[in-house]
Amino acid sequence: MKTFAEFEINTDIMKGLDGLGFSVMTPVQEKIIPIVLNRQTDLVGLAQTGTGKTAAFGIPLIQLTDTRLKRTQALVLCPTRELCVQVAGDLNLMGRYVQKLKIVPVYGGASIVSQTEELRKGAQVVVATPGRLHDLIRRGAVDLSGVSWVVLDEADEMLQMGFQDELNAILAVTPDSKNTLLFSATMPREVAAIAANYMKDPLEIIVGRRNAGAENVDHIYYVVSARHRYQALRRIADMNPELYAIIFCRTRLETREIVDKLIEDGYSADALHGDLSQSQRDHVMHKFRSRNIRMLVATDVAARGLDVNDLTHVINYSLPEESSGYTHRSGRTGRAGKKGISIALIETREKHKIRAIERCLKKNFEEGRIPSGHEICKRRLLSHMEAVKKTEIDAEHIDPFLPAISKTLESLDREELIKRFVSMEFNRFLASYRNAPDLNTFEKTPPKKKTREAAAGKPYRLASRKKFTPLFINAGKKDGISPKRLMRDLSDAAGMPDVRIGRIEVNNTTSLLEADSRFAPKILQALKSLTINGRYVAVEIDRKTAIRNRPENRRYDSSTAKDRRKGQSRPA
Repeated sequence: MKTFAEFEINTDIMKGLDGLGFSVMTPVQEKIIPIVLNRQTDLVGLAQTGTGKTAAFGIPLIQLTDTRLKRTQALVLCPTRELCVQVAGDLNLMGRYVQKLKIVPVYGGASIVSQTEELRKGAQVVVATPGRLHDLIRRGAVDLSGVSWVVLDEADEMLQMGFQDELNAILAVTPDSKNTLLFSATMPREVAAIAANYMKDPLEIIVGRRNAGAENVDHIYYVVSARHRYQALRRIADMNPELYAIIFCRTRLETREIVDKLIEDGYSADALHGDLSQSQRDHVMHKFRSRNIRMLVATDVAARGLDVNDLTHVINYSLPEESSGYTHRSGRTGRAGKKGISIALIETREKHKIRAIERCLKKNFEEGRIPSGHEICKRRLLSHMEAVKKTEIDAEHIDPFLPAISKTLESLDREELIKRFVSMEFNRFLASYRNAPDLNTFEKTPPKKKTREAAAGKPYRLASRKKFTPLFINAGKKDGISPKRLMRDLSDAAGMPDVRIGRIEVNNTTSLLEADSRFAPKILQALKSLTINGRYVAVEIDRKTAIRNRPENRRYDSSTAKDRRKGQSRPA
């Protein structure tokens, strides 16, 4: 690998790099820095987040900036406030010994008045989010007519966040003579369109493989039923005592539900979602970066632009809609040459999504086995014992108390002392995994002999060893019901979380749930007072009765029907 000293980098910049501990270049820096320094050309850089892209474009931009001029000469666009602040901070650190260099970040959530004032004083480099910069352009508060370099950092994320129109508007007011540097982890069609429309014969620099994930990441998936997904998450966390992870969910409601459960179960966790104010978001991220919390539960939108070092795991509690979304998620671990693990919790029917992601990443996933309670307890106990062995002893302060301690414990032999010590530390933990069930889901295999239906060419069902009774509920999708929500509400109301559940169907106005026939009468009795979203619902074995009990399907007398036709419906 080459060093920064091998290139013609200004001594003031080298001084800043030395202060940051930068000496050896990363592959992306080695490829891009000499091109930007020595050639007037557009460039597309395909590389994962965390590979050193900021220094790759930042060092040459600082060196090429004429600090004698106050006008804006370089523009860096970032998808999120966090990344904008981070990039501006990194550029300031690299150029802190360069006289009269001024770098100004502009982003939403901060005072636009103070940002306008900073721009008015002069800024050679502007680092901005598309939304705020577009607003400043419309107000006439920023002049981009003298820009020589435009950097689109994490362009694929900017487009996924819906900034296509803002990017078009911003690039339209920059000079045709500028050079554009586009950096992206993936190359979807929209990013390729930006390159085609706004760049002139760009060089393409690929670090790793196109659309590939980080090289140092192992990919593992666990097949688990929906009702056991949270318990599987807990077991993964307990099996990895040094876990420092982002847990990705699909919705903000899901993030809140999981965080509430994790905190209730004693884990250090917090949520990051779109309902948080900027100050709340900053507070959560400060706790996570300082490791006061070890698990950050987030949606894709909320986590975009985050750059957190040394993550051990990325956990996909729910798979993203697109394979490229998984690439972004998994790329947040395994950085700077360190190993990382990306985990996906899936149901059997989602295996095809794993295969699609494998094709996109050109990597094979390992199918993992959810650890048993015994395995977790053994792992945690031994891990704690290793920590005890490595604990430094402050003999000077402890020795005076040893005689009293020894006298207190003299009635205990060595084995009993160890057992008591372990019990004091782990009784609650051991109790939580006593008689813990196997959470792994295995695919059913078809019977060896064909049934008469199969022999006749008809599809067959596997015979179930357990009989299920269908329960029809007069609430569905339009009432905010989902299979997961339905299972949770039913198990909570019935007070029987371990009842076996069969098929679940949620339609617009009704739902079906098959429950273990042995408990069906007890479930029906318990669910007489079930409420969902604040209203009572009916649970019936007969589907017609459930449909009839929906409020809009109740019978009305003739006068009510007359009122309905007038738009003044009145329930009987």
